[in-house]
Amino acid sequence: MKFRLGLRCPADPPLFCPRAQLCQRFPCSILPRVPMKLILASSSPRRAEILANAGLPFSVLSSAVDESHYPGEAPAALVQRLANAKADLVTARAVGPAIILAADTVVVLDGKILGKPGSAEDARHMLLQLSGRTHSVLTGVALVRLPDGERRQFVESTLVHFRPITDEELASYLATEEPYDKAGAYAIQGLAGRYIPRIEGCYFNVVGLPLSRVLTELQSLGWSANSV
Repeated sequence: MKFRLGLRCPADPPLFCPRAQLCQRFPCSILPRVPMKLILASSSPRRAEILANAGLPFSVLSSAVDESHYPGEAPAALVQRLANAKADLVTARAVGPAIILAADTVVVLDGKILGKPGSAEDARHMLLQLSGRTHSVLTGVALVRLPDGERRQFVESTLVHFRPITDEELASYLATEEPYDKAGAYAIQGLAGRYIPRIEGCYFNVVGLPLSRVLTELQSLGWSANSV
């Protein structure tokens, strides 16, 4: 068997060969092979929790980028641009073989992005808008394999149905810490889950990382949890 840079190794588990230039002359079985690390380009505890609960080994490198919207920028374009920016920032600091995983998530209602509330009144206003309606959650994802730079990117969308929230429920929820560091002022995995009777699409996408699709793309880049 021969092995070239950027292709999945025929060995089991799949490993990354750091000396691909020699593969034209030597079998991959006699060359040193190094497992690919998974690096999460995010300080989000929710994304880290999703990966950890799925049993995926990973490390974290934070990726603070300017998240300002461009005038007229569509929500899907925004999350993809920010995910790419986060991935590029960490790619410049990371050492391969590795795959960099970055993501950005927004809540969208009537084409308008609902970010993190800046105050209790902002949170109240957002939740009143969501009450009794259906909105979208979009997550842009970018993956970069090192050292060859092969990329994958996509945007995942999930529809979230909110039941009407009573004034008493709203006041009670706003009295907690939960709404204030979340896009759209709610956390489906937390107390707000009681207001959401159903969703259409990936649950983990609403939390911040579409796990199943991410795994599919990781595998397409030759990564395996067993190879780390």
